[in-house]
Amino acid sequence: MTKYVFVTGGVSSSLGKGLTASSLGRLLKSRGLKVTMCKLDPYLNVDPGTMNPGEHGEVYVTDDGGETDLDLGHYERFIDESLSRMSNTTTGSIYSKVIAKERRGDYLGKTVQVIPHITDEIKERIRRLGTLGADVAIVEIGGTVGDMEIIPFIEAIRQFRRDAGRNNVCYVHLTLVPYLAPSGEQKTKPTQHSVTELRSYGIQPDVIVCRSDQPISDGLKRKIALMCDVPNGAVISAVDAPSIYDIPLNMHEEGLDRIVCETLGIDQNERPIDLSTWQEVVRHVHNTTRTLRIGIIGKYVTMPDAYLSVAESIRHAGFAINAKTELVWLEAERVPSEIDSQRIRQLDGIVIPGGFGERGVEGMIAAARIAREHNIPLLGICLGMQVMVIEFARHQMGLADAHSTEFSLTTGAPVIALMEEQMDITDLGGTMRLGACPAMLAEGSQVAALYDATVVSERHRHRYEFNSRFVEDFEQAGLRCSGTSPDGRLVEFVELPSHPYFIGTQAHPEFKSRPDRPHPLFQGLVIAADQRAEGRAPHLLLAEVVETK
Repeated sequence: MTKYVFVTGGVSSSLGKGLTASSLGRLLKSRGLKVTMCKLDPYLNVDPGTMNPGEHGEVYVTDDGGETDLDLGHYERFIDESLSRMSNTTTGSIYSKVIAKERRGDYLGKTVQVIPHITDEIKERIRRLGTLGADVAIVEIGGTVGDMEIIPFIEAIRQFRRDAGRNNVCYVHLTLVPYLAPSGEQKTKPTQHSVTELRSYGIQPDVIVCRSDQPISDGLKRKIALMCDVPNGAVISAVDAPSIYDIPLNMHEEGLDRIVCETLGIDQNERPIDLSTWQEVVRHVHNTTRTLRIGIIGKYVTMPDAYLSVAESIRHAGFAINAKTELVWLEAERVPSEIDSQRIRQLDGIVIPGGFGERGVEGMIAAARIAREHNIPLLGICLGMQVMVIEFARHQMGLADAHSTEFSLTTGAPVIALMEEQMDITDLGGTMRLGACPAMLAEGSQVAALYDATVVSERHRHRYEFNSRFVEDFEQAGLRCSGTSPDGRLVEFVELPSHPYFIGTQAHPEFKSRPDRPHPLFQGLVIAADQRAEGRAPHLLLAEVVETK
């Protein structure tokens, strides 16, 4: 039977519930338990797919095409399990489902209310996690205790312990212990008030995780335990860490997995912990011998969480070669300026990530040209691949007005277009391609060498495609279409064999990178960037770079 851990937060948002939940997931998995995770978000959007990345952060995509909260990226990277759309539920999706049931008459004319109908739907979403065969399901509740929007979720998880049994549910509450400089003290009152608020809804936390910028003394832990009615060992100090990858080890030292296992009745002698793999990750994180400067040129760089998975994927690739990757954020709209052009030339490598809309596209095109002409390693992701194609068409193939029909319906060279525009048909519609899609890689191509395979699967989130009518023209000009969909109709990868690293993919490889298993495309970029930084073989072909890994 699946056991459940519910992670709530209080006092302030952005304390790190997602990372705390992810770290606990890693610790439990290191004990040989099968773990799955879920995020319950209180906003009214049905999913994050239409939300502005500059405000909400990236939209994380699962294999089955779910557009989900960015915390699922942390979950997958830490527990190294592929999640699904079931792992993200919003207030909007809950109410949509309940209203649809009411319209169909499923409630037999009864008055539809928050309790029991909304809470029952929330509990049903949680129970579904138990059908996945996991030993433990960790469920993070978005927002903070006391928010109006969160109340139905809190009530649902209160009821859940009654339904599932006391020994099958553990409540973990994350709160803040601030340091006040004038008095020179850490204050526990915010934690006490937050727990009091949670208890007013009928939930007594089993574990209290205290976020702070310095360790919490044993005396303060005893005070919090006394005032909040938990065992002394159930107060966990979550001090600021040098890297997010240190957090699982810090949480283990504090005993988080121990107290959770005790609460859930999991025999720790039968489930001894093995942290050797994660310790090796952390060793690589801190054992860096050099620094590489990797530029991220995008639309939303003022909100780095908009490219969270891209940033982490670059770091993962750096870990593998003991290099620290310094991320240089460049706003695409400013790139055509001479100042930013000079900054780009000083980078060791570049990533142009995905995005929607015309803003900043010309700057991305300018950056792609600089990378191509100055032999700077470049990885283009989704829109990034598309601007690489547009740039090559304009400046190498003489198609001066080459563009995407997303941005120009009058272009005479629509090198990027919707599928139906390419094929003169209208029955495909303009729907988005979402989730895992297979690709066939050309024998002898750079991407096939990187993947060490000719058949791969990557996650997608886009509408516009490389226009297959231009494939032959690009190939003749030197840009190779090195990966396609199995039926050959869609171009998935492009590369410039004469360049140290000039690779674009229509997919989002950042969603499959792991701290102990970097994605091949990011690994190739960072290795090429390392070659550039060292001044070794500036024209080294990628096939030779792969041999150096």
